[in-house]
Amino acid sequence: MAITSANQLELLQTAEAVAREKMIDPDLVIEAMEDSLARAAKSRYGSEMDIRVRIDRKTGNATFTRVRTVVEDDAVENYQAQLTVQQARPYLDAPKVGDEIIDEVPPVELGRIAAQSAKQVILQRVREAERDRQYEEFKDRAGTIINGVVKREEYGNIIVDVGRGEAILRRNEKIGRESYRPNDRIRAYVKDVRRETRGPQIFLSRTDPQFMAELFKMEVPEIYDGVIEIKAVARDPGSRAKIAVISYDNSIDPVGACVGMRGSRVQAVVGELQGEKIDIIPWSEDQATFLVNALQPAEVAKVVFDEDATRIEVVVPDEQLSLAIGRRGQNVRLASQLTGLDIDILTEEEESKRRQAEFNARTKLFMDALDLDEFFAQLLVAEGFTNLEEVAYVEVDELLSIDGVDEGTAEELQTRAREHLEAANRAALGNARALGAEDSLIEFAGLTPQMVEALAKDDVKTLEDFATLADWEIAGGWTTTNGQRTKDDGILEPFNVSLEDAQTLVMTARVMLGWVDPTELEAAEDAAEGADEEAGV
Repeated sequence: MAITSANQLELLQTAEAVAREKMIDPDLVIEAMEDSLARAAKSRYGSEMDIRVRIDRKTGNATFTRVRTVVEDDAVENYQAQLTVQQARPYLDAPKVGDEIIDEVPPVELGRIAAQSAKQVILQRVREAERDRQYEEFKDRAGTIINGVVKREEYGNIIVDVGRGEAILRRNEKIGRESYRPNDRIRAYVKDVRRETRGPQIFLSRTDPQFMAELFKMEVPEIYDGVIEIKAVARDPGSRAKIAVISYDNSIDPVGACVGMRGSRVQAVVGELQGEKIDIIPWSEDQATFLVNALQPAEVAKVVFDEDATRIEVVVPDEQLSLAIGRRGQNVRLASQLTGLDIDILTEEEESKRRQAEFNARTKLFMDALDLDEFFAQLLVAEGFTNLEEVAYVEVDELLSIDGVDEGTAEELQTRAREHLEAANRAALGNARALGAEDSLIEFAGLTPQMVEALAKDDVKTLEDFATLADWEIAGGWTTTNGQRTKDDGILEPFNVSLEDAQTLVMTARVMLGWVDPTELEAAEDAAEGADEEAGV
């Protein structure tokens, strides 16, 4: 692409050829040539000059001009490209700021070095135009399946020819030990399309759960038509997957439709995924039912939800334990991904032992704190009482509903429970003060004496100290590093303080200290509620 003369029709022919090859606008190539010729001229006439080149789109003739701009008297920085109104009068009749004086200069013949420099400029502009064109063409295809041809392999990454551009299938996005050779056909999911200064802009994946969902959409007409919806997908690429489906037509079985006649539909997807075993599960609004379905083929005896329903205990028969967990925990892991819940698998024997241990611990608590005999303490536990607070502040009628408990006994039980709690609170406050806890923290609403004691032990002794804490430091949380989740213990986590409660407590403390304006807080909450309403939440 070496340019030997500025005034030749070869410029247009070269531009047309490059534009046709790269499938971009010829004007972009000509503009790049103009820019490169202008740079060459500046190296000849002086870099301070404003040299511009215009190539005629019909003849290919290049016109070199020097441009000087009229500026304010005190704004002249470059005397070669700028001049004052007074200096411009010999050239213009009535010069004013912003006017330009254009003088034609002799064209520049490009030498070998200048021609190489011009070529590099043109190639760079062509590459940029090519990337822009590629981005515009593929930006709306993210989230779809694309067919391509393997071009080459670079450090385990596959470069794929997708027609008018190149895409990359990274090593960690391939299924198992897949290997490809040049000119092999490949089908992949367009995971992301983004602008980058260097390298491919189209990122493919064969391990993304949505890849399998899109394959089912292609194989099952009912999914494409919207009669059946894929609600959730979980994959262990190359090994096993679970997909949850629901039918909006009572006459159509979602599982049967996805399986197809003699398994033809699901087998087509399995073949594309290198033999990946697929469990098709009916989706249900009831979490317990959905979880039981997700753990198939294992049989579930009982499902126990905790209060916030983020962790679930699943009880299975002893002989079903290995099946429920799966090889290397695969089955329970996929079920957890599918449902979005943390699942604990217990056998019936383990659950029985745990329940017995809880029963004994609560019985001992009531015996020691309330000075009861074993039989009466067991009776309270059997009626559903789990702690002293429930006994102390429950309605009297609930205690009277227990066989053998009259009004006098109920009042005595509540009195003993309250006295024990008050004594424990006094002891906790005493310990907290001994550790240096100040009144600003002790008197803060929402914190029990035991909580204040725990905070003081962690060197949180004032309301200012408490207000600087993050919600996860109070309630606990999880940190993911390199794909591994690690537990972060919260100071008040033993007291069952949730993240929402922690956020409320911290913000209240900050408002009391004057760090946050409550009106701004209310305005932000109203704006968030308005956004939720608009989104239909």
